Amino acid sequence: MNVTAVPAATAAEARRHFAARLAFETDVSDVAADLAAQARDIVVVDTRSAESWAQGHIQGAVHLPTAGIAERAEALIPRNVTVVVYCWGPGCNGAQKAALEFAKLGRPVKEMIGGFEYWAREGFPVETGDGGVTHRSPDPLTAPVTGISCAC
Repeated sequence: MNVTAVPAATAAEARRHFAARLAFETDVSDVAADLAAQARDIVVVDTRSAESWAQGHIQGAVHLPTAGIAERAEALIPRNVTVVVYCWGPGCNGAQKAALEFAKLGRPVKEMIGGFEYWAREGFPVETGDGGVTHRSPDPLTAPVTGISCAC
C-alpha cells in the first residue's frame, strides 16, 4: 500500500498541477519536432559552459550561459519567442536557474526536461564546437529505437 499511503489528489487538483507543469516544461521530443518543423516561435538556449557547448549541443541552439543571461539576452534572443532552456540533464538544476533569469527579464520560458543528456540519449542531432553534426543511436532503455518520438 505504498502508492496509496498518501491519497491521490482530487481530479481538479491534478488538472491544475499537470496543466501548470506543461506551462513550465517541455520535453526533448517536442523540441526536436519543433526544430525539425523550423518553428519560429521558440529559441533553444544552451546554458552550459563553453567547454560543454564545444563537446556537443543541440544544433541550432544559442549558447548563453546562465551568468550572461541578464547582460546578453536582449541582444541574442528576440522578444517575440518562447525561450526553451536546457542544461546537462535531470540531475542538474542549471536549466531552472536559467529559466528564472529569463523570467526575471519578463521573457516567456520553458525548461526542456531531460536536458542535453536525454537529447543525446534519444538520438537527436548533436553539433560539436567545430560544426560537425552526429546522430547517435537511441538508448533503447530511454527512447524508441525505430522512431524519433514516443508519440505521447
